[in-house]
Amino acid sequence: MNSDFWRGKRVFLTGHTGFKGGWLSLWLQSMGAEVHGYALKPSTKVNIFEVAKVDGGMANSIFADIRAADRLSQAMQLAKPEIVFHLAAQPLVRHSYVQPAETYEINVMGTVHLLEAVRAMPSVKAVVNVTTDKCYENREWAWGYRESEAMGGYDPYSSSKGCAELVTAAYRRSFLEQVGVALASARAGNVIGGGDWAEDRLIPDFLRALDAGAALKVRSPQATRPWQHVLEPLSGYLRLAECLYTQGSPFAEAWNFGPNDEDARPVSWIVGRLAGMRKDVKWLYDETSQPHEAHFLKLDSSKAKKRLDWEARWRLQTALQKTLEWHEAWRNGENMQAVTLGQIAQYQTDGEVR
Repeated sequence: MNSDFWRGKRVFLTGHTGFKGGWLSLWLQSMGAEVHGYALKPSTKVNIFEVAKVDGGMANSIFADIRAADRLSQAMQLAKPEIVFHLAAQPLVRHSYVQPAETYEINVMGTVHLLEAVRAMPSVKAVVNVTTDKCYENREWAWGYRESEAMGGYDPYSSSKGCAELVTAAYRRSFLEQVGVALASARAGNVIGGGDWAEDRLIPDFLRALDAGAALKVRSPQATRPWQHVLEPLSGYLRLAECLYTQGSPFAEAWNFGPNDEDARPVSWIVGRLAGMRKDVKWLYDETSQPHEAHFLKLDSSKAKKRLDWEARWRLQTALQKTLEWHEAWRNGENMQAVTLGQIAQYQTDGEVR
């Protein structure tokens, strides 16, 4: 990471109260960036934003809805950013079955509002719109999806992110490239790490069961996902933003930031490893009927490796261990901002995959 690049840069970050947004905000702050956040208040009672005091070193932290176009535009006018990261989203597949209209409003029209605000802000030079690996039309292939594959999505969440990708491409070609704003999208895998308390996610569900001394109910044990520590895609977003800022249009396109092929593992493998690391955990298969979710999903990150010189550093075993260490530190009442920054610093110094 080129920490010197970020010193003094004005950054507008949507979704800074969320799991990935909290980690990214602290990382940017640690490198000396001037971070302006725009997001709803944290959605869970316990959350990384409050636990790790994410807003402690931010220039501004605004609680507002991405669907409020005027409020969003005002916030961007106040920040006058050079670089924009768009992470605000409705991020859960199962919730999208319950609230499909809300999911599309946030993930599609929220992206439109963000890009409209960018159009009105001449200070912006680079934008990274974070979507998901689930934006692809899933054909249950055994190989990884490349950036040129068709957008799609069975469930409302996945298709809303496919729509957000199409919006991004349209705004890039129709408006932003003509005025020198480099806009890219970033697609990552199933992200894990300390500080995630979301519902209906495997690792948070495991940790809740562990804390409560209850049995973990595991759905879709054979579903395979590209698991990775949260710092892996964030390092890709940061590297991409730097290239967009310094070199512009050659990098204004879609990018995958997934783990190594060996770390695309089934849910049952993850549960088995976690159970081996924490002997007191109990688990069982949830055999009740579940909403449709993709069975097999993997990303091909060859382009990022070749053109951005980016590569995942922490193997899945290390990612699981770091997640458990963070959670244990929280349970022990440690300074979680320091713990989070410590893991970021360690990640930056780990020059080889391990």
